[in-house]
Amino acid sequence: MCGIVGWVDFERDLTLERSTIDAMTETMACRGPDAGGTWLDRHAAIGHRRLSVIDLEGGRQPMVAEEDGRPLAVLTFSGEIYNYRELRAELVSRGHRFRTESDTEVVLQAYLAWGQGMVDRLNGMFAFAVWDVRREELLLVRDRMGVKPLYYFPTRDGVLFGSEPKAILANREVPRRVNADGLRELLDMVKTPEHAVFTGMSEVRPGHIVRVSRQGLSKHRYWALEAKEHTDPLDTTIGTVRELLEDIVSRQLISDVPLCSLLSGGLDSSAVTALAAKALKAEGAGPVRSFSVDFVGAAENFVPDPLRSTPDAPFVRDLAELVKADHKEILLDSDDLSDPAIRAAVLAATDLPPVWYGDLWPSLYLLFRAVRERSTVALSGESADELFGGYSWFHDPEVLTAETFPWLTTTPGPFYDGTPLFDPSLLGRLDIPGRRRQSYHEAIAEVPVLAGETGLEKRMRELGYLNLTRFVNTLLDRKDRMSMAVGLEVRVPFCDHRLVEYVFNTPWAMKKFDGREKSLLRAATRDVLPQSIVERVKAPYPSTQDSGYEKKLRDRLAEVIADGKAPILPLLDLDRVTDRLNRPVSSESTQITRIDLEVPLSINAWLEKYDVTVDL
Repeated sequence: MCGIVGWVDFERDLTLERSTIDAMTETMACRGPDAGGTWLDRHAAIGHRRLSVIDLEGGRQPMVAEEDGRPLAVLTFSGEIYNYRELRAELVSRGHRFRTESDTEVVLQAYLAWGQGMVDRLNGMFAFAVWDVRREELLLVRDRMGVKPLYYFPTRDGVLFGSEPKAILANREVPRRVNADGLRELLDMVKTPEHAVFTGMSEVRPGHIVRVSRQGLSKHRYWALEAKEHTDPLDTTIGTVRELLEDIVSRQLISDVPLCSLLSGGLDSSAVTALAAKALKAEGAGPVRSFSVDFVGAAENFVPDPLRSTPDAPFVRDLAELVKADHKEILLDSDDLSDPAIRAAVLAATDLPPVWYGDLWPSLYLLFRAVRERSTVALSGESADELFGGYSWFHDPEVLTAETFPWLTTTPGPFYDGTPLFDPSLLGRLDIPGRRRQSYHEAIAEVPVLAGETGLEKRMRELGYLNLTRFVNTLLDRKDRMSMAVGLEVRVPFCDHRLVEYVFNTPWAMKKFDGREKSLLRAATRDVLPQSIVERVKAPYPSTQDSGYEKKLRDRLAEVIADGKAPILPLLDLDRVTDRLNRPVSSESTQITRIDLEVPLSINAWLEKYDVTVDL
């Protein structure tokens, strides 16, 4: 896992811009704390920061392929290729020679062998750039599910790119501006593909390649979800899911540094942890190392809320005891979550205001920081809910008929409006509901259609597609930013494209064959799980219920309003803010009840820290 940056300009001599490319590269030091490097030619400057995971000595970048002392292609790569050993063997049989044992060199040699078509052969999470010296052409490539981020900013004569916006913003040619579209993107919980919030900046869309040459910039989709007839009976389907998961987890255990699992006590993370423990035992290794997070006093004071009916800790203990994990619980309190230094670190990692999920951002950051003290790589259960139908909105009849994104419905879930304190006239001009309707219909128009599929099966395919292409991206991005901020690589087995393709095309009747959420996953892994987890109802990542945390948010917002110069003020309705601050603090403070405080505070901190100009 690493951070990549670069600059291509077909009219400028970039060998004179070393200080700029060095500055861009240095912004990625958190993603790659172990090593860094740059490569400059007349029209291309490439940078890399490395987190050493495989071939600690040999995988340095940018990596250059040469012939007779002349450079052919230069690669800057972030991520992991889980089938690199098979690809390496195939390339060796074709006459390719290797200098390292790294997966990075496999990607570079694969490009020389197959051109951009090599991406179809890769199994992994990745974002990389290849500068073809011979053709004077740049390829920007992102993995199928968008696990690893990749941004770019077209210029008059080329392009700037980086793993995160901060790498691009470090170049003097990039303005720090956001227009109405960018503000809509911040204030609505719908991820628009390719939209990067900053004016003029874009994301490489998952499953896509961006090509930059003297002829301009073009985009190519190399992978997308497709509708295919599922002919396997139920027993075969369950068995196939299990076989795929065992292969995926086994592949993702490959590492030359300490590895662990993130364990919440839910079905997803427990399945990953249990299968990892099983694979390690078969190899004569282990025990599996695992980590969970909770809050001081949560066990004694937990109160069920619309998002969480049970605490995690008892289920975590059940799984850890069953698989004999080397487990550690990370305990946090409200002072940790509201610490200005921690919140500043979160903002510096995101480059955008972390407006949704509230205290989950600093909580994840603190968890990953603690994990990083003992491990460099972690396995996570992210994306199983989107794939297997775990969220409540998959099972609410009213949601099925709602013409909007399912997580924006009234069903209990992670969506809650964070704009009540904003100026009504501003919200009227932004027309977020109108933009949301347009985004929804654009997404629905993309859904692949299976001939003859109608009714519930057709609608559930639509919901699955929306979750896998619009919702999961926000969760993957959050996990990537908080983990890479501390130099921790998080792998997501449920994002393996083979599993995604198979389960996406499994009929909904099979996904809910026992009348419950995630029936297939439960059936495929129940033999390695304690009965308590097999029977547990879905619960999201934990959030603090301490009313003291909300009190700290209120105090901070009061300070912002009293400042009189805070950049957020023109966007707010100050009468509404005053009314909100004068209400008594509820003893049942939740993630939902606090979001209207979190959103303006996050946006204000971002406007200040990044010196952003808002164009409305």
